[in-house]
Amino acid sequence: MSMWSKLIALLRGTAYEAGASVVDANALKILDQEIRDADSALGKARDDLAALVAKRRILEKDLGSLRDQVGKYEGSARAALAKGDEALAREVAQRIADLEQEASLKAPQLEEMRGAEERMHQVIAATQQKVENLRREIDVVKVNESVQRAQASVAASGTGANAALGSAADSLKRIKERQAIREEKFKAAGELEDRRTGADLDAKLRNAGILPGQTTADDILARLSAPVETPLQVDAALKIEAPKAPES
Repeated sequence: MSMWSKLIALLRGTAYEAGASVVDANALKILDQEIRDADSALGKARDDLAALVAKRRILEKDLGSLRDQVGKYEGSARAALAKGDEALAREVAQRIADLEQEASLKAPQLEEMRGAEERMHQVIAATQQKVENLRREIDVVKVNESVQRAQASVAASGTGANAALGSAADSLKRIKERQAIREEKFKAAGELEDRRTGADLDAKLRNAGILPGQTTADDILARLSAPVETPLQVDAALKIEAPKAPES
């Protein structure tokens, strides 16, 4: 192989590798576009099928009309023969022959159109199924691609992520320590204020039962339920309890 041939082969190989690399890098985009092209082709096929169905129905109507005319003219020919008008009967018979000839030409066309219509239905259904299967496979591939990219990203930045998590944990620990110190400061400040105002001493006296505590609802109900003494009852109590004067 000459030098030029080797250079040409090298250029072709490099171009192929570059093209393959571009295709692989954009494989999902290419598949999406191919799916869109297939959908467009299916849409065109459905339009062609609809046109074929319309033509087949028109041909069926034409054949039906020909058969109706044949039946009508057969009755007319019989009537002409019954009257003995053979010339008219022959003319009607010729018309029947022409109609039957036309019908015999259109009948195979109708059968061919029906067969083509059935084949198109099958092809469109099979193609649609293939497109749907391919679309589902593409969806799975897209999900796998996203997951693998995420895994690659995590693997590539795993050390940095672990360091970041460790730093975040240290920061959280320091925040908790600062909050605990601040909480103790608040408690100490409250205790100093209680000492300054004597509130701490009052609390100790109440706990010892020396100072009256807070009046409760039960205390108020007991007080309201006690019988009320009248002035006479008070005077009588005073007389009974008054001490006697010493005898001279």
